[in-house]
Amino acid sequence: MMISLAQLWLPILLSAVFVFFASSILNMLLKFWHAPDYHGFSNEDEVRAAIRKSNAGAGMYMLPMCTPEAMKQPETQEKFKQGPVGTVALRLPGSMNMGASLGQWFVFCLLVSFFCALLVTHAVPHAAPFERVFHMAGIAALMGFAFGPLPNAIWWGHPWSVTLKHVIDGVIYALITGATFAWLWPA
Repeated sequence: MMISLAQLWLPILLSAVFVFFASSILNMLLKFWHAPDYHGFSNEDEVRAAIRKSNAGAGMYMLPMCTPEAMKQPETQEKFKQGPVGTVALRLPGSMNMGASLGQWFVFCLLVSFFCALLVTHAVPHAAPFERVFHMAGIAALMGFAFGPLPNAIWWGHPWSVTLKHVIDGVIYALITGATFAWLWPA
């Protein structure tokens, strides 16, 4: 007998809630975990003034900015040698809206849980053992929570030490999701 998505509304919802609270603990209570990942410029006011002067709007910016064709130009190569080399993400001016960000994060958690359910309903039968449900839901959640940060290190220069912490967070979230689905799997 196959499990329907409607039967999994509770593990979908609860796994998202549990992951949301776990992420709050990792990011807000355990200050030693992610707080050291971010750094300020020693001349922050000058950097802010330069960005304001450029009229840069919200978006992603590359330093140095160049096309693939320009990568071979000697002047472009010199810019890369001199540095800085990186990407800058700018938001719209104004206070950070933590409510909106947390709401979007919760929707993302729900989305990962929903797709875990979608996958697991096709791979795990009704009344499957705890271990099998845990294994399948955990692997599905791992793909959603842990692998996403890897391209940021590969392409955008995020430090691998920071990326590894995000992957570890994702493993924790996957374990929580797998355990929640296994606990509430229809018997």
